[in-house]
Amino acid sequence: MYEELLEMIENKKYKSVKESLLEMHVQDIADLLEQIESPSDIIKVFRLLPKDIGAEVFSYIESDIQEKLVTALSDKEISYIIEEMYIDDAVDFMEEMPGNVVERVLRASNKETRLMINKYLGYQEDTAGSIMTPEFIDLKENTTVSTCLKRIKRLGENVETINVMYITDQARVLKGVVTIRDILLAEEDAKIGDIMDDNVIYAETSTDQEEIARIFKQYDFIALPIVDKEKRLVGIVTVDDIVNVIEEEATEDIALMAGATPSEKPYLKTSSFRLWINRIPWLIFLLLSATFTGLIISKNESVLSTGIYGILLTACMPMIMGTGGNAGGQASATIIRGIALNEIEFKDSLKVMWKELKVSLLIGVSLSVLCFGKIMLLDGLLFKTEGVTAVSSLVISISMLVTIVISKLVGCMLPLLAKKCHLDPAVVANPFITTIIDILSLLIYCNLAIAFLF
Repeated sequence: MYEELLEMIENKKYKSVKESLLEMHVQDIADLLEQIESPSDIIKVFRLLPKDIGAEVFSYIESDIQEKLVTALSDKEISYIIEEMYIDDAVDFMEEMPGNVVERVLRASNKETRLMINKYLGYQEDTAGSIMTPEFIDLKENTTVSTCLKRIKRLGENVETINVMYITDQARVLKGVVTIRDILLAEEDAKIGDIMDDNVIYAETSTDQEEIARIFKQYDFIALPIVDKEKRLVGIVTVDDIVNVIEEEATEDIALMAGATPSEKPYLKTSSFRLWINRIPWLIFLLLSATFTGLIISKNESVLSTGIYGILLTACMPMIMGTGGNAGGQASATIIRGIALNEIEFKDSLKVMWKELKVSLLIGVSLSVLCFGKIMLLDGLLFKTEGVTAVSSLVISISMLVTIVISKLVGCMLPLLAKKCHLDPAVVANPFITTIIDILSLLIYCNLAIAFLF
């Protein structure tokens, strides 16, 4: 898409580049900057942009490129960019920068902006306060529609949205909400208090950003008012911020479910050392926990490796463990997603267990019958594996049934217990559950085999 532009940049045809940039959307310009390899070329191309467009593009580019630009730009240029950015975008930028860059940016900003940024940086990470913006239009109940329209025209250019506005009293306590549609359709001399909706849904600054995302989904909001403990309106969260939150939370859950610490940077921009740091803790834990499976096998080795059934039982171990792990993984993934969508809570534990018990019995019986036929026909007749009898096949099939039932119950309950303990349910996903189920399945398998065959 950008090959021609990149070639012009490489050939230093900056006049043509500038003409092309002026015809592009700001997000596309940000994508182009991220594809330029030379830091000096990034700076040159950025300086080709008019100041207002450059400030808007700056909020869309990756943090590592932002840092390079801030390092190269003058204090005056930095000040203009920060002043033109919405406060929530400026705060997001600050949170990604090292201390020396933050210090320089704050020093270059005017006093009002500096105070506002410092205030928002003080909110706890991943809360409504950390992602909200103070750039909204508030109205008073006794104001007429015509006066409100004048206020909207005067302030609208500098706020994130004019689709929704909020009504506050003199103490800035939230009283109601009104849409631009309501205002445009009302009589000019009508009072805002008469057309506002006083049943306002809001959140506090300390509300977790995942909960904010759920509110947006439930009510189809484009903006949500954020209040402090005294119900004073301090900011709003807009739908573009929530899209970023959903992406961040999904990325974090996927990483945790794979047994890795989430990375704040894209994969190709994350160093190999950082990836090692993110992945090695879980792998060490899983390596050590796998010791238990080895101990179980060692303890029963003298029994399982002797007699007519030894070869068959040992050969079927991976099948039992793998099926149990997969069954538990299915259950945990379903429950974790249900928790994330606020469909399942800890109080639903008995319902979840009962449902998973029924599912596990249906799956267990189906796979056990298939397992019995597979051992008798494939292993017994085709490969003539030693030890294949109806009794041995039945014991292995029963072991599979019991393993699947236990695996499903473990897989559905661990995420709920994690949520109850205020942990991320994704932490107890596949790697953790698979290790537990490997241990349980081996115990079940070995004890049933010994009880019925030896």
